[in-house]
Amino acid sequence: MGRQQQILELAREKGIIQAEDVKALGISRNYLHRMHKEGLLEKIAVGLYALPEAPVRENSSLAEVAKRLPHAVVCLVSALSYHGITTQIPHEIWLTIPRSSWRPEVEYPPLNLTYVSGPAYAFGIQEHNINGVMVKIYSLAKTVADCFKFRNKVGIDVAIEALREAWRSRKVTMDELVEAAGVDRVSKIMRPYLEATV
Repeated sequence: MGRQQQILELAREKGIIQAEDVKALGISRNYLHRMHKEGLLEKIAVGLYALPEAPVRENSSLAEVAKRLPHAVVCLVSALSYHGITTQIPHEIWLTIPRSSWRPEVEYPPLNLTYVSGPAYAFGIQEHNINGVMVKIYSLAKTVADCFKFRNKVGIDVAIEALREAWRSRKVTMDELVEAAGVDRVSKIMRPYLEATV
């Protein structure tokens, strides 16, 4: 199998590929640029390539970011949008990254970052396959608790709407919400809203 064929197979398998993926096969990254010029690959963002016929699905920007920032977890408004629980349309991708991490240099899409550590970072991470890329996204219960934790950033109205919609849609249980609130240390803040919702 020729090198171009190997790269095309990889793109079919992974959805989105980058230089590191090609290097792992022992192939020069220059092939990506050449194949893009020949129309065999489409450049979807800086350093990221996909097959031209690959369907551009909703949430493809989440897959692009996950490819570049493997430790980032989709959170807050972007996670609510992914779970189908908000009327907000995120104009940027909301991410949580470990507090010890460097600030990523990503020009596009625009990012809105929060830094946390320990259980507040690790709890509630789910992996979802988007365009062949495993994307870390917080569970809905964790996302609701995060909205209360970062209510000054997203707005208390967004947090309350998220709680009501998550409960109304039966996508979360009271136990899940209480556990996530405990991890985020927002139990006291959430309690009156939980009682009003049930």
